[in-house]
Amino acid sequence: MKKLIQNIGILACIQPRERLRLQGEQMNEMGILHHAYLLIDDNGRIEAFGGMNDLDIPEEQLQIIDAEGGCVLPTWCDPHTHIVYAGSREGEFVDKIRGLSYAEIARRGGGILNSADLLHNTSEDVLFEAAMGRLREMEDAGTGCVEIKSGYGLNTADELKMLRVIKRMKEAARIKIVSTFLGAHAVGRQYVGRQKEYVDLIVNEMIPFVAEEGLADYIDVFCDDGFFTPEETARILEIGATYNMRPKIHACELASSGGVEVGVRHQALSVDHLESATDDDIALLRDSDTMPTLLPGTSFFLNMPYAPARRMIEAGLGIALASDCNPGSTPSLDMKFVVSLACIKMRLQPVEAINAATLNAAYAIGLSHDYGSISLGKRASLIITVPIPSIDYIPYAYTRNIVKEVIF
Repeated sequence: MKKLIQNIGILACIQPRERLRLQGEQMNEMGILHHAYLLIDDNGRIEAFGGMNDLDIPEEQLQIIDAEGGCVLPTWCDPHTHIVYAGSREGEFVDKIRGLSYAEIARRGGGILNSADLLHNTSEDVLFEAAMGRLREMEDAGTGCVEIKSGYGLNTADELKMLRVIKRMKEAARIKIVSTFLGAHAVGRQYVGRQKEYVDLIVNEMIPFVAEEGLADYIDVFCDDGFFTPEETARILEIGATYNMRPKIHACELASSGGVEVGVRHQALSVDHLESATDDDIALLRDSDTMPTLLPGTSFFLNMPYAPARRMIEAGLGIALASDCNPGSTPSLDMKFVVSLACIKMRLQPVEAINAATLNAAYAIGLSHDYGSISLGKRASLIITVPIPSIDYIPYAYTRNIVKEVIF
């Protein structure tokens, strides 16, 4: 049965369906209707929307959903997460309070390697149940599509274990999930001091096995100071491309690492983090199809610089926002808080931040043809909020739960 959402106070994020991303000044453009309705067809797609005064559909043919004056907008898209993991790392949280940096903890054998040790000793079923719990929290907070990475396995068997968990999640979840193989998140503990051999393992064994089971939509590398070099990254991405895995890579979190250049050269869908991005990095992204994806929750939790979002937009780029939810550097999955951080710390306008967490975030995982805006024919993946005075209120009320209902 068709569904009619009526008495919408604010219908936000209206865009033409052919617009797949927003760049530069477009970031501050958003179609909005007041006192509106939205019709969902039998296949769960947006069939029509408009002003309530123009509504002329017999109600007996519809399931009625009363928005009661709330705002309706697309669900958040979260294009960078690590939500399949075992255990927490609050001990490192205390270390950071005492003054140790993320890089120092990693050099001491902690960080990602700690998560790999925990995951190795955790069954697939336990990982699945824990990750599904996190996913349900994301759904309740209004996230409607999400990217999930491997990267806490760091050997072939455990990377495959993670990706099989993500495959199970795809089958069980209400929301849209894409998967990314991140075997090059760090050098596995048994290969410390033998980084070239670990890269050989990734390209000669891990990637073919992942491809054989069809476990990954994308491939990622942590191309940064102290992790993987641009040359190693290029080698991994080239092999991934032969198995139809498009890159989405970590770059410039700790330093301007050459990751943006290698990402753009290999037609990465996104380059993520960018806290240390330079004007040269921004210039490389101009006129490319690669989306800069920024993770302000990481900067907040690690007390490190924020990515230069304002400079990027002023240079004509679009940006996406993501939570980076993971047990070490930002254990939050709340995209509304990410939007607030982007406004408060990166000086984005609320419309820019919301666009970055909806349409552009969907683009960063290859889903903006179906998600991320109110457009005829798109999936009706929607948030209905309690009544709010304006779209600006969403990031302003940075700890308030305004979600009344989420429609998938």
